[in-house]
Amino acid sequence: MAQVLLLSDAPEDSLPSLELLNHRVRRFPCEASSIVRAPTVDITLIDARTNLAHARSLCQLVKSSILSPVIVVVTETGLPTLNEAWQADDFVLTEASPGEVDARIRLAAAEVEEDGPVGEIRAGAILIDETTYMATIHGKLLNLTYKEFELLKHLALHPGQVFTRDQLLHDVWGYDYFGGTRTVDVHIRRLRAKLGPEHESLIGTVRNVGYRLVAEGSARHQAAENDDAAETP
Repeated sequence: MAQVLLLSDAPEDSLPSLELLNHRVRRFPCEASSIVRAPTVDITLIDARTNLAHARSLCQLVKSSILSPVIVVVTETGLPTLNEAWQADDFVLTEASPGEVDARIRLAAAEVEEDGPVGEIRAGAILIDETTYMATIHGKLLNLTYKEFELLKHLALHPGQVFTRDQLLHDVWGYDYFGGTRTVDVHIRRLRAKLGPEHESLIGTVRNVGYRLVAEGSARHQAAENDDAAETP
């Protein structure tokens, strides 16, 4: 039995399949404040049958806060709008049978069990705890804002991979963010300052391209590269 969060403004009997299944469903209004009040769950269902744009924003918010798999409930006419920007793990049509809904919930829950619970990300001396939103380097706590944490986490999940500013803006801030790529530079500069002089070079600048998290053993080599790109924050 899975713990399911349903975000929907529709009448309670509008999704009859859920009532027939042996899952514990907690229902909350389809709004951002519900995510703050929601209990810990295995799966989140988002009702996207009416307001697609709002549902997409909620989906992105759930993925960045609750960190549970998201299944979008959508009509057949709404299917063409689904893309990677939603960050949804799966979808189910309104007309789906109880058996299909149950299968999709069980599969999503099984993937979470295989991957293990949300926990720690380690990149060299950097340790990131997703459950507490805390990051340390050599055991020293980094006092990061939410976006600084998300930016460092994204880089740590892909050590050595170079990301352009546009890629980071999309991956960390999302499609709905209207600021420019200068925002990325500012946050990178702040991250380096909080890492301190000894470790700031762990976030390397690739000239005319973007940024990457380098292996700690390569930090001294990367420092020279950063000096060459001193004009870039």
